[in-house]
Amino acid sequence: MNATPDAAKDPPGARLLVVDDDADMLRLLSMRLTGAGYQVTAVTSAESALTQLEIEHPQLVLSDVRLPGRDGLQLFDEIRKRHPTLPVILLTAHGTIPDAVEATARGVFTYLTKPYDARELLDKIAQALALGSPAPSGGKVGDESWRAEIVSRSNRMAEVLAEARMVAKSDASVLLRGDSGAGKELLARAIHRASARADKPFVGVNCGAIPEALLESELFGHVKGAFTDAVANHKGLFQQADGGTLLLDEIGDMPPALQVKLLRVLQEHAVRPVGSTQSIAVDVRIISATHRDLDAAMEAGQFREDLYYRLNVVTLHLPPLSARREDIPLLANHFLHRLSSKYGKRLSGFAPEALKALTTAPWPGNVRQLFNVVEQVCALSSSPLIPLALVQRALRSPSVEVQTYAEAKQRFEREYLVGLLKLTDGNVADAARLADRNRTEFYRLLQKHGLTPGHFKSDAASPGGDPVAEGRRP
Repeated sequence: MNATPDAAKDPPGARLLVVDDDADMLRLLSMRLTGAGYQVTAVTSAESALTQLEIEHPQLVLSDVRLPGRDGLQLFDEIRKRHPTLPVILLTAHGTIPDAVEATARGVFTYLTKPYDARELLDKIAQALALGSPAPSGGKVGDESWRAEIVSRSNRMAEVLAEARMVAKSDASVLLRGDSGAGKELLARAIHRASARADKPFVGVNCGAIPEALLESELFGHVKGAFTDAVANHKGLFQQADGGTLLLDEIGDMPPALQVKLLRVLQEHAVRPVGSTQSIAVDVRIISATHRDLDAAMEAGQFREDLYYRLNVVTLHLPPLSARREDIPLLANHFLHRLSSKYGKRLSGFAPEALKALTTAPWPGNVRQLFNVVEQVCALSSSPLIPLALVQRALRSPSVEVQTYAEAKQRFEREYLVGLLKLTDGNVADAARLADRNRTEFYRLLQKHGLTPGHFKSDAASPGGDPVAEGRRP
């Protein structure tokens, strides 16, 4: 999809990360892009850019090729590893054009030569944003209404949402993976709203919640007289979702006999109601969701391989709530605002200790559990500020310990050294080489953590297992 030259006249307010070590050029770029309506973060090095990527999630990176230390091409390679869908535009001098051309072949959206044309720059940015973040049906690039139900400021969720928005413009089948309560149905609805099918029905069914004897009729429909209780014709969910999107939640729980029939529907784009001899054409986009390991289910013969590949054209993984703790205060206050009106209470927020308890809780039930906890404290609170005691009562489980920076660093360092020694069979010279440290310094690190290289040699390991893994110290 190509943006028109006038695309920049209606700026979407997208977030851009601009990288250039020339302070004057950086200032000029920032002013020009801010004036065009973009939100600009400016940094002077690749390292600063990578740090900024962990703080916020820009929708495009504009970088000079010549940078101190790690150059723009190396920056692009690192961005591609961490954020494969994030578009990158390079600014290059004539001397580095061959490198820029090679980078374009590797995935850089485009490059512009200095001095660049301002209009061309704005047009290329608009095109990259349109390609990377297509607008929902009938909307504009930058319109976030399609994902309004998903409350998040997590970089991991931002990556998932960016991929979801890209896949929404196609009709490819999507498989959503993630723990129960992580928000798979909300994401499926968001994909539907961002698609060309947004004005058609969205229908969802939990394949594990309906008895096997009824699931076929529920999905494909039935005709009058097909069975004892079939007193009238019934449209199945495929027909109800015609033209729109059908979410098959917990697809991993679908009985094997129905998997065969579902595969036939996906192949023929038609359903045959129970008791009927006629097939009915349907046009449905399929989104599946599961918390089960379908690969293991296939190996165990519990899930058909051919159906798996029909459903798993694109896979999106939703992170558990414990992996996006920065979202917990945001979600908790969002739910509090919604529920306070439901219970007719004027609730202003959580006490600091209560919010800390929420943030550090383990959350095995993910966002759904958080909502239930907030609803409980809303119902029981007798004061505008939710106290710690109510939150602890609702959680009914101890909070996880948050490590200090020093503790986390110490733990990582020890685990890293143990991994190297296992990899090199206790050979200090090889381990030091892999760590890019001299042997003297490496020995000091081993002594600091009480690690003895000899315990990692294959012939020194006891039949019972690895001494470090068992907790024995040298």
